[in-house]
This record gives sequence, C-alpha cells and structure tokens, in this order.
Amino acid sequence: MLRSDFAALFGQSPEIVTEAPGRVNLIGEHVDYCDGFVMPFAISDRTYAAIAKRSDRKIRISSKQRLEEIFETSLDQLSPTGEGDWERYILGVIWAFDKKITTGLDILVDGGVALGAGLSSSAALECSIATALNHLFNAGLSLPQLARLAQRAENEYVGVPCGIMDQSVSLMAQAGNALLLDCRDLSTEQIPLDLASAGLELMIIDTRAHHALVDGGYAERRASCESAAAKLGVKALRDCSIAVLESSRAKLTELEYMRAEHVVNDIARVHETVDSLKQNDFVSVGEILTKSHISLRDRFEISCAELDLAVDTALANKSLGGRMIGGGFGGSAIALFKVADIEPAKLAIAAAFKAAGFVEPRFFTSLPSSGAAVVN
Repeated sequence: MLRSDFAALFGQSPEIVTEAPGRVNLIGEHVDYCDGFVMPFAISDRTYAAIAKRSDRKIRISSKQRLEEIFETSLDQLSPTGEGDWERYILGVIWAFDKKITTGLDILVDGGVALGAGLSSSAALECSIATALNHLFNAGLSLPQLARLAQRAENEYVGVPCGIMDQSVSLMAQAGNALLLDCRDLSTEQIPLDLASAGLELMIIDTRAHHALVDGGYAERRASCESAAAKLGVKALRDCSIAVLESSRAKLTELEYMRAEHVVNDIARVHETVDSLKQNDFVSVGEILTKSHISLRDRFEISCAELDLAVDTALANKSLGGRMIGGGFGGSAIALFKVADIEPAKLAIAAAFKAAGFVEPRFFTSLPSSGAAVVN
C-alpha cells in the first residue's frame, strides 16, 4: 500500500522501502547521555519509509497520515536553524549524511509508533530514513555509525539533546532480546527476555498525557547531570559510584545531587536487572522496575499524575512491578504482570483514570522485536 501511495503522490515508484521500530526501555532511564548502561527492547510497532532519488536537488516529503500535504525544500536549503514540524527529523538525517546524499529525494513515511507516548517515534522515523539512505547511496555506515548520525540529526538539527539509546536499539535490536547497551562505546549484549515462558507479559500503558522533549524539562535534567559530573571531576556520571557521590555531596547543589543520585543508582539497577533476567528471577526484576519509578518520580522529578496513577494502580492490582518510561512529563508506563492478571488490571487502571478525570489510557503489549531493516 505504501508503494502505491508513493507512486500516486510522486509519479514514480520508490527505490527502497525500510522499517524501524519504536522501543520500550526496560531499565536505565535518563542515563544514556551520562554514558551509562541501558536495556531497551524494540517493539512491534514500526515506522516505514519509501524513498526514491530525483534527477534534481529537490526534496519532497509526505506522510501516509497526511497525504494531502507535501513539504518541499532542497539539498541546498538544509539548515539546523530553521523552523518546521515533524519533517525536520527527516531533514536532519539527510543533513547529517552530508555530502553522501548527492541527489534530491521523494520520501513518503508511514508512522506506526504512537506519537508522544514515550515509545520513541522520533528515533523510529530517523532510523527508517537513515537505513534507507545508507543503502540507497551505498554510504557503507555501520549500525553504530548510523545511530550516531541519527542522534546528531536530533541533537543539532531538531534541537533535542537526546542520548544515543533510542537510535541504537531501533537499529540493533534482535527479536526475543533486550539490548544491553554501553552508551559510551555502543558495545552491546543481547539479553534474552522470554516473558511468555514464565507466564508473564509486560503491559504498556499509554497515559495519553502528551509529552514533548523540546519543552525544556529534558534539557534541564541533562544540564544538571553534566554540571554534577564536572563538579565531581568525572567525564560523565557513569564514572561515579554512590560512595563517591555521597562523600562529595558538598560539591553539588541539592538539585544536582538528586539528579546524580538517580543516574548512578539507575545504572546499577541495569546490571541488577541483567543478573536477575539471567536467573529468570522476574520477581526481582519487578522490584527493580518499581524502585526506578520511585527514583524518577522523587529524585529526577519527571513523572506526572497520570504516570503515577498508572503505576500505583498496576501495583495495587497484582503487578510484579512497574515504572514510567521515556523522557518523562507524560507518555507511557510499563508494568509486569502474570498473564491472568492483565485484563482485570486494565479495567482497574481505566476506572482509576476515569475517576481522576484523565483521558482514557491505551493499553498494549509487545514481544521484543527486531531492529531496522529493508523490506523490499
């Protein structure tokens, strides 16, 4: 269908169609830009991109969700200082490829990852485009190089100071596994995440409280972490232990200490989760998730009423553990359940949201899925 829409819109057939997934971060939140360890997995929801080269330098972009709109610019007008909407994520990737992109492009995307839900729809879009351009122009970039390129596009072109986690898992994920990622050197280990064999599911609760990482809250948290690392004399908070943090507390403002405490502890929680998963100890995994939520709520202060209600209600309805995910200030939460307890918990969470006057949440689950790929 994407191919026929592309042909009808642009008058030519696409040369390549690619896909890239959104993600859920199991554990390790707001630590990727601190060079920490994270453990996300790709979800089944994906964004597709169909692209064809042009004979001139014009760039035309549209989406299946808004086929009546075509954004037009050219290779010679790309600027990281300009205004724009969602198309800037695409233009940023083209810009980040630099001189490797030698012709104009027709691009049609089909976004299948929920927007504003904390599932990294932006990285799915960037990585579907990056994968296509890497093949179309024979750029020869490795997956870590593509992840860095897509991150640069979002940092410098769009203006969101995101870390490297979302792009890395969108590109490198393998079905059935979570991705243990060292955000300093992008080395990875595939960690089996077989919830089904244990009779468990990970519920994703989209609170539908919209979050936007360009509103400043995310950037403020990152700046606090970088300031704390500088005062502690380390390259990044990944290089700090809790013992060192506590002994050096006088060097930091109270706010910097709170932010740093979350980061250092959440990096440790990643390693604890890996150990628990390797032992199939899902009770401990659930407990770790809940500790992470409490830290994100109280120490990093990026939760919100909807996220707290989702997690608290899940815990009150037999969840083994849960937490908010993503940049914060809205978006989604995850909660680990025995399969038999999923449906009653959904009803309880929906009722709690209705009683609080919140928008009705959306629920879905996903097995760990594969990363970006060419689909033709």
